[in-house]
Amino acid sequence: MSSPDEMPAAPERSFASDNAAGAHPAVIEALVAANEGHALAYGDDRWTAEAQARFRDLFGPASEAFLVWNGTGANVMALATMLHPAECVVCTEWAHIAVDEAGAPERVVGAKLLGLPAPEAKLVPEQLASLAHLQGEQHHAQPAVVSITQSTELGTLYSADEVAALCETAHRMGMLVHLDGARIANATAALGGTVQAVRSFTVDAGVDVVSFGGTKAGLLGGEAVVYLDPALAARAKYTRKMVTQLPSKMRFIAAQFNALLHDDLWISLARQSNAMASRLYDATREIPGVAFDVPPVVNSLFVVLPNAAIQPLRDWSFFWDWDVSRHQVRWMTAWDTTDLDVQRFAAGLRHVLGGNFEGPLDGASSGG
Repeated sequence: MSSPDEMPAAPERSFASDNAAGAHPAVIEALVAANEGHALAYGDDRWTAEAQARFRDLFGPASEAFLVWNGTGANVMALATMLHPAECVVCTEWAHIAVDEAGAPERVVGAKLLGLPAPEAKLVPEQLASLAHLQGEQHHAQPAVVSITQSTELGTLYSADEVAALCETAHRMGMLVHLDGARIANATAALGGTVQAVRSFTVDAGVDVVSFGGTKAGLLGGEAVVYLDPALAARAKYTRKMVTQLPSKMRFIAAQFNALLHDDLWISLARQSNAMASRLYDATREIPGVAFDVPPVVNSLFVVLPNAAIQPLRDWSFFWDWDVSRHQVRWMTAWDTTDLDVQRFAAGLRHVLGGNFEGPLDGASSGG
């Protein structure tokens, strides 16, 4: 194997995850400003009132937003307020709530998750309709909530029409719809980049509750549960406390969101993140040994590499495995990814795939 000093300079920012990025300077400035003096706890402060007003501007005057600590907590809180005993959540087999939350929805909410096959990590109305035989049958958990992710865990997108069709079917069957928007900013940027774009696949499409992601979008940390159907929020403040998602010094979560939502900064940052993913794809797709299934539409890329090249490349600039059986890995861009980061990563990839490591180039075909 070649020595590390023979490798090109590593990118300053890794392509491991948008979770690895820092907070945007405007967010840090807002936190520092909010740190002056005292403010009453648990949301009884001007920053929280402003954040709630900003969310109403985004999703409509009837919506209600509740600030929480993290994404898993947001999803747990949302589902807990949407479900009754003996009801279940319909989602895809890829859903974050089913795969990456350590069973929190099942243990904390006590609800069965019904994961359905979805090659593109997207549900279709026919899958919901196929569950009608479970309804009213006392031996089965009752399908009550459909949870979709936008953008999905595979980096795909639901169109506004696709979400609307799911909501129409779900509501006709007496079910509610939850949208896990951990990367709702990236979806919004990809689907038009305007406030109307996010409304088109949420409130206008018939979604009932949104988990609105802030951490991956440029915050230090913080998410929101937004009830587009205000009737569902009747007991939300109690549920938030019960599932340990009530920040005592809420002004610090709120101040971050005020900065992020000001002048649509959240969309601008996501647009940059998505653009860098496309640029990374263009910079690497023609390198022999690199194989993409599809081009990126948001900020995630899934690439198959020669097996022997993965570890040397990861040692140089870290990223995560995805499908180990295929030697597939995931690269993700973030709001702070730069052109130079892309250029350096592509140069390192060319260096490694040029034969500067020990081992066969097995596990991938070349091309885009």
